[in-house]
Amino acid sequence: MSFLIVLAALAFLMLAAYRGYSVILFAPVAALGAVLLTDPGAVAPVFSGIFMDKMVGFIKLYFPVFLLGAVFGKLIELSGFSEAIVVAAIKYIGRTRANAVIVLVCALLTYGGVSLFVVVFAVYPFAAELYKQSNIPKRLMPGAIALGAFSFTMDTLPGTPQIQNIIPTTFFKTTGWAAPSLGVIGSIATLAAGLAFLEWRRRSAMATGEGYEAAAPAGNAPAATP
Repeated sequence: MSFLIVLAALAFLMLAAYRGYSVILFAPVAALGAVLLTDPGAVAPVFSGIFMDKMVGFIKLYFPVFLLGAVFGKLIELSGFSEAIVVAAIKYIGRTRANAVIVLVCALLTYGGVSLFVVVFAVYPFAAELYKQSNIPKRLMPGAIALGAFSFTMDTLPGTPQIQNIIPTTFFKTTGWAAPSLGVIGSIATLAAGLAFLEWRRRSAMATGEGYEAAAPAGNAPAATP
């Protein structure tokens, strides 16, 4: 029964996120509902005992990874290295392939050790300028950034230094290079499918005349000047 309650809480949280509500606000609501429906009397002892012990252990093991990744990302941003990567990618791939450029840049940064959370903020300004110059709908930008930073270089590509690949090694007693063949195959499949989808969406949007800025609805078009 407790397992079903947890699934119901997760389903509620997913529904709230899908409908556009803040996850920060509804995550505590979902957790509180799950606790109240299972064993509300265990909240205090579990929080002060098991939860705090595990939290301290987690911070002790992985805080240096978070910290060094954030510092490295800031150095990459301040030094202009990320901007140089964008310029080089545009030169060799082409400005019209903005989706592929952003995916490649994000993949290089995350596989190089920059925290994926930092990559988003480091790449966004250059991605916005590239999409604007190429007149590609800006609503495709989050998908390109996510494909490069949050998918195959996060936990599929062998040896990736992201925490999502490092943390499981402690529990499974493996290394970050475990199952290299499956990792490479999965990475190629993820990258190919993601790029194909982004390119399909770009062509579909531009075929309807949509550019970097979304076209105004016909009913809101300004009246012609006599």
